[in-house]
Amino acid sequence: QSTPPGSQNYGAIAPTTNTAQFLQTPGNISAKRSYLAVGVLCYINLLNYMDWFIVPGVLVDITKYFNISDSSAGLLQTVFIFCFLLSAPFFGYLGDRYNRKVILSAGIFLWSGVTLGSSFITESYSWIFFLSRGFVGIGTASYSTIAPTIIADLFEKDQRTCMLSVFYIFIPVGSGLGYVLASSVTQAAGHWHWAFRITPCIGVIAVALLILLVPDPTQDAAEGHGGESITSTTQGADKKPGAQSTDSSTWCEDVKSLSKNRSFIWSSLGVTAMAFVTGALGLWVPLFLDRAQVVHDLVPPCLQEPCKSPNSLIFGGITIVTGIVGVITGAGVARRYKKINAKADPLICAVGMLSSAPCLYLSIMLAARSILATYVSVDELVWSSEWSTNYLISPIIYVVVPKRQSTAIALQIFVSHLLGDAGSPYLTGVISDALQTRQTDSHLGAFRSLQYSFILCVFIGVLGGGFFLLTALHVEEDRTEAQMMGCLSKSLENQGKYKHS
Repeated sequence: QSTPPGSQNYGAIAPTTNTAQFLQTPGNISAKRSYLAVGVLCYINLLNYMDWFIVPGVLVDITKYFNISDSSAGLLQTVFIFCFLLSAPFFGYLGDRYNRKVILSAGIFLWSGVTLGSSFITESYSWIFFLSRGFVGIGTASYSTIAPTIIADLFEKDQRTCMLSVFYIFIPVGSGLGYVLASSVTQAAGHWHWAFRITPCIGVIAVALLILLVPDPTQDAAEGHGGESITSTTQGADKKPGAQSTDSSTWCEDVKSLSKNRSFIWSSLGVTAMAFVTGALGLWVPLFLDRAQVVHDLVPPCLQEPCKSPNSLIFGGITIVTGIVGVITGAGVARRYKKINAKADPLICAVGMLSSAPCLYLSIMLAARSILATYVSVDELVWSSEWSTNYLISPIIYVVVPKRQSTAIALQIFVSHLLGDAGSPYLTGVISDALQTRQTDSHLGAFRSLQYSFILCVFIGVLGGGFFLLTALHVEEDRTEAQMMGCLSKSLENQGKYKHS
């Protein structure tokens, strides 16, 4: 029997289970093969986010090679995220109805092939490079949408939460490795094109491991074990067939109901603010640090590729190490705080956002005086932001009735990407270009314009923290209402079964 909403440990908090429980998996798939499958999927998730952040890792070289402005450089990431956003529901629909391993293999081949092809684009065809990033976004959407559903079907309840936490921890690791790979390969090979030729080779190995080692359990197997698989829509997928067999309400009715849920509305706005900030910083920070070093005469201006700058390598290392430390420390604090405060999840998100805002402000302002101080502030920024990213979904789970959880998460993911990281890289570039036209010194002007454009992210970060604080004001009331509605729905369902029998 399923546990009531709110009683499960969603997020990065390690569940408490006995050893025997971890040796059981749904269906006829052995525990050993299930854990092996998770390892393969984590490896591909690592590759997925490495491809995602290769462009930010060599953005200095790309802007010089194609001779594009800051706004055009920001549009690269916007095209990627927008195509990712639009194609995710389509892959969710396919993943619920057709062989998921085939879809995943096709997605990996698509993003790997396009990434490899983009490494041969000449400087006179920059529009093709923009188009290629859109296709890479489509390919990565197939994996981000479907892979978590396989893990959700391989395990049940607390096991599922633990395995998904392991899966998602590879997001900051893969992101950081994307910067590191792009920078190191460019410096070693002498041209940024070679950075786009490594991950496609790794992608071939990933497809082989996927086909040979990862099973494709049926959704029915997980449902039969009492699983409440919400992850099919965590990255924008549709609901699984039969997952809400007792739900007689329409999609519009679900959306109307969610619009009256204050905790859902405020937490969704908080997630959108976080996506806005991380989307802009993920693309622009290495380039910003490079411009700061030019102003300080620490490195010469880049006149031709490769641009010899260690900032992508350093920022990637910070993302990996500090991201993991942030996840672990945040989980430890949350595990203890939830025992004494029912509002722990939104409050942790609020603390992460509010503490990251001054760190961001210090990092951009100190860059004019000390690069070392900027690195320290960036380190604090990544650490504090990782506190909250692991608990963004948790408030939704227990303030929304089970039959509407999939719709709630799908809507939140869609809105947060559409209004968040889909536009923030481009908007930051537009502001930077507008400010740069008023500067006289080219190098100092390029630095100052990008520095001032980041101030918008500081305000958005504070706003996001405020949204999570508003979530905390209503979360207990909405949790109680969701539990009452869930119990009522379960009671009516059992009555219907009794009458039918």
